Amino acid sequence: MAGLKYMSGFGNEFSSEDPRCPGSLPEGQNNPQVCPYGLYAEQLSGSAFTCPRSTNKRSWLYRILPSVKHKPFTPMPCGDLTENWDEVEPDPNQLRWLPFTILKSTEKKVDFVAGLHTICGAGNSKSRNGIGIHVFTCNTSMVDKCFNNSDGDFLIVPQQGDILITTEFGKMMVEPNEICVIQQGMRFSVDVFGETRGYILEVYGAHFELPDLGPIGANGLANPRDFLCPVAWFEDRTVPSGYTIINKYQGKLFACQQDFSPFNVVAWHGNYTPYKYNLKHFMAVNCVAFDHADPSIFTVLTAKSTKPGVAIADFVIFPPRWGVADHTFRPPYYHRNCMSEFMGLIKGHYEAKEEGFQPGGGSLHSIMTPHGPDADCFQKNSTAELKPERVAEGTMAFMFESSFSMAVTKWGLETCQRLDKTYYQCWERLRSHFNPNWKPSKQ
Repeated sequence: MAGLKYMSGFGNEFSSEDPRCPGSLPEGQNNPQVCPYGLYAEQLSGSAFTCPRSTNKRSWLYRILPSVKHKPFTPMPCGDLTENWDEVEPDPNQLRWLPFTILKSTEKKVDFVAGLHTICGAGNSKSRNGIGIHVFTCNTSMVDKCFNNSDGDFLIVPQQGDILITTEFGKMMVEPNEICVIQQGMRFSVDVFGETRGYILEVYGAHFELPDLGPIGANGLANPRDFLCPVAWFEDRTVPSGYTIINKYQGKLFACQQDFSPFNVVAWHGNYTPYKYNLKHFMAVNCVAFDHADPSIFTVLTAKSTKPGVAIADFVIFPPRWGVADHTFRPPYYHRNCMSEFMGLIKGHYEAKEEGFQPGGGSLHSIMTPHGPDADCFQKNSTAELKPERVAEGTMAFMFESSFSMAVTKWGLETCQRLDKTYYQCWERLRSHFNPNWKPSKQ
């Protein structure tokens, strides 16, 4: 949507008011006896009151009617959205999915919420510790309906089709190769413009933050100034037929009715906001001498656990970059990992598996499950001339990496019917090159 405005920065103290109501932000205090324009003051807390200042998250919203004015919540069908990690037996195999199916609107109208499907996850939203990985496939905008996640944060990765997200803080247009984060408790509605697909990383009990840079220094990776949050926008709209609020709570969906739009926030200030980021702005660092650096150098956002250096989840990308390492097998190495790795592809071809891994599909390499380049990739790159070359040009793959041992849902293993049962065959043609008579070359 042309003309949308944003504010720049990550975790800043922002303030915004709709220009139709100048002076709607109270001056010098948060909760005056009477707010400007007769608004209600409402605080949205994203952290405990007593968290250290560096991690304390909250925003003040000045709205036409408060969120508390609604009918009671009642259970509603969850579809393929679940937190039940015991539906099927564990599967430690390498798993790969073909592109997830998007129904045509002529077959069935499916909006963002109805199109949520859980692939895998672990942990528990009740104990505020865990992760869920979902895909969304939809073809219809949400009408007089919004969603909020009381369980955790959504990191949304559109893969096909733009999505217009209306939030209590304002509007964001999010295109493929961009991401957005809707934090816990924030109400939002999704408009789409055709057949739309994407991925979601959900974390319980932590918020996403920028990774520490350590010896990299003050600059690099995802720079704070490239994150954008919306500016205040409101609608003063009554909905006599009923506006539906859908609430994800303890892994289940509930709905309630009210007779007005929840996007009635005229002004707001705080550091707890939705935000978006364009992946093209990621400043990649890479090996310039030899060997293949660990993929953690491509971390965009991390949700930290209580154990230092261990994440509940990292969002990692594999952007276009230069490969220049000498005397090195340049693609990703063969690997067994104490972390779980879910990968998706927004566009192009992933360097370690140019066939089979397709945009809109995915793969899961679970804890200690072996993985790495397929036979064609190994052969090609073991004999390639090592000259500077562009890697992943026109491609954007990503990884949701987690310290949790994730279970795959029944939908992911069976119902979706997109599981590629031939995946293991891409390694079948790997053969032994062992030569017991090998001698080091004389220099």
